[in-house]
Amino acid sequence: MSRHASRRRLALVSLAGVGALGAAGLSLLPSTASAAPCPDVEVVFARGTGEAPGLGITGTPLVKDIKSALPGRTVSSYAVDYAANFSQTSAGPGATDMTNRVRSTAADCPDTSFVLGGYSQGGSVTDIALGIRTRLGTGRAIPAGLVGRVKAVVVFGNPLRLSGRTITSASDTFGSRAKEFCNTGDPVCGNGRNGAAHLTYHLNGSVEQGARFAAERIGRG
Repeated sequence: MSRHASRRRLALVSLAGVGALGAAGLSLLPSTASAAPCPDVEVVFARGTGEAPGLGITGTPLVKDIKSALPGRTVSSYAVDYAANFSQTSAGPGATDMTNRVRSTAADCPDTSFVLGGYSQGGSVTDIALGIRTRLGTGRAIPAGLVGRVKAVVVFGNPLRLSGRTITSASDTFGSRAKEFCNTGDPVCGNGRNGAAHLTYHLNGSVEQGARFAAERIGRG
């Protein structure tokens, strides 16, 4: 067999081998895909008590509205991973997860800014992550070195109000960056008796106002 014919046979064998490997075999080859680029902004949000895992009924539209309010900027989101249980004992672990997310993203993405927030028990998650003492446990707080990266805080139906405090009054660091919503009659934040008032933040314009506030804070740099 000539040298030319031998090379041609080897090439055909190699191609046949690749075909035999199929998609599974090709997946073993080195990947040239790059990681997703860092977002300009990440919204880290804690859902309310009893909601299914995810951003929840207020966090989902909040993220959508922030994206709409920041054209030309990339906005990602992270749903805090915590139990959101009815016994109200999961806020501390939720705060730790919120803080850990900020820390890890900040380390990987040095130019990313953050919006933090929560609804109902998720408000307590946010409080604890901001270093505010509450009646719902303790957890890891945002480290001093990352405070400047948190541009805005938006909470809905935050139980902190039942103690006569707000983020604005309880935190010299984050108070001016916070937008807090408590509907009249809301028993969770206003000591009221209207349970329905706690369920309408995504319907009464509060979410839109919170998104505009966050976008304005981001726009200030």
